[in-house]
Amino acid sequence: MGPPVVALGGGHGLAATLKALRHLTKQLTAVVTVADDGGSSGKLRGELGVLPPGDLRMALSALCDDGDWGLLWRDVLQHRFHSAGELDNHAVGNLLIVALWELLGDTVAGLDMVGRLLGIQGRVLPMSAVPLEIEGDVKLPDCHPDGPGFRTLRGQSTVALEPGRIEQIRLFPQAPPAVPEAVEAVREAEWVVLGPGSWYSSVVPHLLVPELAAALHETKARRALTVNLSAQEGETDGMTAADHVRSLREDAPELRLDVVIADPSVVEDLDDLTDAAEAFGARVLFRQVRVGDGTPRHDPLRLAAAYRDAFEGTMGDVGR
Repeated sequence: MGPPVVALGGGHGLAATLKALRHLTKQLTAVVTVADDGGSSGKLRGELGVLPPGDLRMALSALCDDGDWGLLWRDVLQHRFHSAGELDNHAVGNLLIVALWELLGDTVAGLDMVGRLLGIQGRVLPMSAVPLEIEGDVKLPDCHPDGPGFRTLRGQSTVALEPGRIEQIRLFPQAPPAVPEAVEAVREAEWVVLGPGSWYSSVVPHLLVPELAAALHETKARRALTVNLSAQEGETDGMTAADHVRSLREDAPELRLDVVIADPSVVEDLDDLTDAAEAFGARVLFRQVRVGDGTPRHDPLRLAAAYRDAFEGTMGDVGR
């Protein structure tokens, strides 16, 4: 079965983590951010008042069974309509998930039902029981039409697309309730993995849900942080790999890490990253984890090998 592992995040970053971790364990739980307010998810959230289903759908798809049945239903979930009407850009999986929520009256039960349909290995849970909004303080670049300075913006899609560097984020409602099953999974895990992904909209928000943050601090699990392969335009412009790690200190000063996983080919200063990791009590595991074509995407098998080494304590480094 493998060890019980919890992966925190959202979007493509979390999907990459799940595709890697599924090679190591069947006791895998994804805890997914629920602040998306754009696209199909934003429309359903605004019209029906539900959790945004898009990142949950992507996590489910990443864990689907590799047989013909699972792959077919994965493609169904990911299929998007293209039309000149109201259904344009809606993902079938988003509609299916929301329909099950309405029929069953239970968010977690609805996701478990989709998981059964796909034959997934593991479980997918939202991090909060209510849809969240992200508010961010963005440092505007000198070339911005409004001039240098700060701007406070509300909404994940708005914050992420604003040119400039995010300095701090907040969640609304403040102190949102966590999903009990997610808190329990973190407390019972042997490993908890954060990142990669959109740093301020997918990774950091987990540290701002009080019950989930408390579980992350108190769990006996070991904690791994996976560093992004590149800065994200707008959201983390100009941030180095070490800056990504240090930024967690602002929202979780008491957080302890055991290992930071980074591809050495995209780390600007190896010593700086090592120092940033040591401030959290962690060692850096340098591994080649991106795809061979050089684009900033994680290779599932290479990332799985890195997680295996982290779990087994194999810390020998690879070169650039």
